[in-house]
Amino acid sequence: MLGPGNEEAAREALRAWPDGLQVGGGINDKNAKEWIEAGANKVIITSFLFPDGKFSQERLDAVLNALGNDKERLVIDLSCRRRGEDSWFVAMNKWQTITDMEINQESIQKLEPYCSEFLIHAADNEGLQKGIDERLVEKLAQWASIPVTYAGGGRNLEDLETVKRLSSGKVHLTIGSALDCFGGSGVKLDDCTRWNRAQAS
Repeated sequence: MLGPGNEEAAREALRAWPDGLQVGGGINDKNAKEWIEAGANKVIITSFLFPDGKFSQERLDAVLNALGNDKERLVIDLSCRRRGEDSWFVAMNKWQTITDMEINQESIQKLEPYCSEFLIHAADNEGLQKGIDERLVEKLAQWASIPVTYAGGGRNLEDLETVKRLSSGKVHLTIGSALDCFGGSGVKLDDCTRWNRAQAS
């Protein structure tokens, strides 16, 4: 929910598919429970955890407390920007502000006890439809022991296969602007659905 009018659209979507969707954008300790009660399966938080660009354990504890300490209801978004060959830092405020948290094994392990999964956009690849950050996908598979969804640059079914191969199936890929339902020409939603079903069979 990154702009005006999105809250009502989100509520409409939750009414259409209760307990089937995750909601993010402006989530904090005051409204997290409200969105779960509105039908969200999980809430996603990023910027709230980084006041002035610095990670706040106190704020993370407050959100989890608001959710009844049910970490299964919480997704931590660690969307990031690359800083060097093997270095990524969490970015917030539509990825314009670089925070003090580097994504590495230490930070992943520090946060895992507080959430059920991670959402990680590679902001430098996001929306370009020019391919994924393969090195980041490899590292996420090594570092994380809970589900991870990667976003950024996904273009086609081959990228789904690449992420599966690089991560040994531990990291999931989202495809956004390349999907035909979003006006893209790279891949059809129906083809992605068939690919997903094939993995489960």
